[in-house]
Formats: sequence, structure tokens, C-alpha cells
Amino acid sequence: MAVKKILVSQNTPRVLTPYQAVTEKYGVTFDFRPFFAVEPLTSREFRSQRVNLAEYTAIVFSSRHAIDAFFQLAEELRVKIPETMKYFCTTELVAMYLQKHIVYRKRKIFYGTGTPDSVLALIGPKHKGEKFLITTSDTSNADAMTRLFEARGLDFKTAVFIKSVSQDMKDVRLEEYDMIVFYNPADVKSLQENFPDFRQGDIRFVSYGRSIVKAMEEAGLRIDVKAPTPEAPSVARAIELYLENQA
Repeated sequence: MAVKKILVSQNTPRVLTPYQAVTEKYGVTFDFRPFFAVEPLTSREFRSQRVNLAEYTAIVFSSRHAIDAFFQLAEELRVKIPETMKYFCTTELVAMYLQKHIVYRKRKIFYGTGTPDSVLALIGPKHKGEKFLITTSDTSNADAMTRLFEARGLDFKTAVFIKSVSQDMKDVRLEEYDMIVFYNPADVKSLQENFPDFRQGDIRFVSYGRSIVKAMEEAGLRIDVKAPTPEAPSVARAIELYLENQA
């Protein structure tokens, strides 16, 4: 069964060139539709974790959504974030987003290269005495980060700041698609909530990232294409290679 129509579970990207190249080469069409939205926890949901923001002297961010949620919750809980707070971000892009909420040049902000190890390198011996709060989401796995913090003997706690909310997908006819791309465990949750009687049949699934694989396997979904790989660092390239092998 040839692949002609592909559904990607994300918003339409700003740069469509990689997908357009696959369309021109193989005649496939791409539709983009997010299966879930990211929202901050309510103050009531956050309080159930028994986390007092005022106790921490350093915070670790890995997403812009977490930054928005942190400052929103601080305002709702009437917690004044001191200027002495230290911000450790996984990437420069995440760090720069802090400008939305604070005067960037007046704060102690550090950013890594996208890996937990790079964040630990920033902390080093100089910031070892801080009390760290690691921000997470309800679907993210912070084990890689927490293992490093534990091994270093750092004083830390993790807290969920953002949650994934399934979108109403009932207007989408999944049977019209030959391939569907999933990125996040929340995609699987949304699929199950919107289509409780879904049967995969001949639909191929593409998984992007390690976190989604376990969720898909537990849901009984067959994964036909996995990315990223050294040969296929992007979804578009992974699909291109798949179609090339099917030709």
C-alpha cells in the first residue's frame, strides 16, 4: 500500500522546505495538526505537590512553556522571585526566552548545549551549594537530569509545572491517512481519548524521539519508522528514506 497522505501531530512549521522536497519527489501530501496543547498547571494542581517556590535559590528550565508557567504560578501564589535567583537553562534559546519575564542582563543566567551533562558542567563546584528546583511536565522524563544531580550530591527537587491537554480531534478522519507522525506520549493519550476504537491496520506510524517509543509500544501501536537516527536526523528525512526503500 503506497503512502500518499501523511498526518504530522504538530503545528505547521515555519520552514516547510524539507517537507516540500519530499512532496515534490514522491507526490505525498502533509497535513499538520497538533494532538495536544501545553498548559500551565493551575495553582491548586501545583500546590498538591507541596513545593514552596520561595525555598529555592536556583531553577532549571528545559522549555519556554515551563518558564511561562513558573512566573505565572509565582504571581498566582504571591511568591516574589528574588533577583538573586540563578537560572540554569538547557539551551541558549530557552535562556533568551527569560527576557519575557525578567531583565536578562541583571540576572544570573546560564545555558547549556541541550544535554543534562552540559547543565551539570555549568553548575560545577561554584554553584554546588544552591538549592535547585528542576521544572518538568506531566509527560517528560527527567531521570537523566536527576541521576546526574544525585551523583553530584546536589540539593534538588523536581516539580511539574506544565501539563498536556488533549485537543478535540474528532473531525479528523484518520483512516484517510497512510502515515501518522508522533512526537510525544501526549499524542498517544490524545489518540486514545479521541478514537477509543482506533485500529492501526495499514497505517504506518513514525516515532520521533525516545520518549514516545515506550508509550506507542504500550498502546499496541506498530512503529514503522523511528527517528532521529544518524541517517535521518529529521522527520522529513526519515520519511524520505522510508519512501525511497519502498519504491
